[in-house]
Parts: sequence; structure tokens; C-alpha cells
Amino acid sequence: MKIDPGYRPLKSGLGVSDSPAKPVQSKSFADVMQRHGQQATQEELNRRFKEIQMQGDRLARSMTVRELKAYRMMVKRFLEDTVRRGVGIKESRGWDRRGRGKRYKLLDEVDAALLAMADELLETEQGKIELLQKIGEIRGMLINLVF
Repeated sequence: MKIDPGYRPLKSGLGVSDSPAKPVQSKSFADVMQRHGQQATQEELNRRFKEIQMQGDRLARSMTVRELKAYRMMVKRFLEDTVRRGVGIKESRGWDRRGRGKRYKLLDEVDAALLAMADELLETEQGKIELLQKIGEIRGMLINLVF
């Protein structure tokens, strides 16, 4: 009987080491998918927000009804998506002058600002400064909503 010369016995160094074992962090599939979905949602909202900013700049340069409609539709879709995805309605509680508690909803304020801006544009085109201010207010409200 021949013994293979390549065979070597196990060394003691290959056994269990003296250092403590690192704990394994268990990540469930649902957690990983939820985190990935949240990242994708945030990226999509950021992309749409940039598109809204670009459309707002176009509206500021050329105040036409077509640009206004495109801006309104983009903001409406953005708000609908944020509400549908649960990012949406930010409620804040505050106090009025008499000390009574009051709840505020951000989406209602954005919608009211959009309607006021549309009325101003359709009535007269001379209020460019006020219109730019309203675009800035809406942009600020959307920033508060996203971040």
C-alpha cells in the first residue's frame, strides 16, 4: 500500500482561535427592502423637486398660461405622490393669540398659494415681483415637506 506524499496532518493553528467571535447582525429581507424602497422614494422626490424648481425658473422668465399649467401640474403630482407614499401631510400644532391649540397642515397652505399665484398671473402680468415671491414661498414649503 502506497501513502500519498502530499498528505499532511492538520496543524494546531487551523483550529478555533482565541479571539471572541464577532456577533452576526441579522438583517431581515423586509428591512432591507424597506430601506431600499425609502432610498428610491427619496431619490424620486428629490428628482421631481429639482424639476419643479426648473419649471418655476421657466415660469419666472416667461409668464405664460402654459408654463403656469405645467408648474401647477408638477406641484400637484409631487404633492399627490408624497401623500400617497406617506411622506406627506405634515401637521404642526401651535397656539393662537387666545391660547387655544391649533393644528396646521402644510399641504393646504401649498395648494392655497398655488391658487393665489394662478389668480395673480391670469389677472395681470405686471406683478412679477409678487409672483416670484410666491414661487419662492412654494419652493420653501416644498423644501420643508421633503427635508
